[in-house]
Amino acid sequence: MEQHQTAEPLVERAVRPVILVVEDEFLVRILEVDFLRDAGFRVVEAQDADEAFEMLRRRPEIAAVLTDVDMPGSLNGFEFARLVKQGWPEVGVLTISGKARPTAGDLPEGVEFVRKPFRPQALVERVRDLVAPATPQRG
Repeated sequence: MEQHQTAEPLVERAVRPVILVVEDEFLVRILEVDFLRDAGFRVVEAQDADEAFEMLRRRPEIAAVLTDVDMPGSLNGFEFARLVKQGWPEVGVLTISGKARPTAGDLPEGVEFVRKPFRPQALVERVRDLVAPATPQRG
C-alpha cells in the first residue's frame, strides 16, 4: 500500500500516471509491467477483464489501460475496451495482440491498437500519448 502525505497524491498522479496492464500470460504481463515501470509509470496488473473491472472501480487514479485482445473469460480485449470507454471515458485504452487484428467497428473512438511483437520504446511512447500531458519524462 502506498503511503502519501497531504499534497503528494495529486503531485504523484500528475507526475507518474497509473497504468493498468491486463494480460493473462504471466511472463508477457511481467515484461510489459517492467517496460512501463522503467519508463516512470506506476503500474497495476490484472489477468482478465473481471479483475480489471474491479481494479478500475477501486483505483480511480488509473489513467490508461493496456489490454491483450485474446483473454480467457467472456470478454475479449476489443469488447473490454468498449466497456472501459463507456464506463471510464477519461481513461486511455490501448489494445495489444499478436493474433487478432481490429476490423471495422471493433474499436471505439479513441482506442488504440498495437501489434505484437513490439519494441518496448514503441509501447512506452504509445502509453505516453494516451496519458499526455501528464507523462513522466525520462532520458
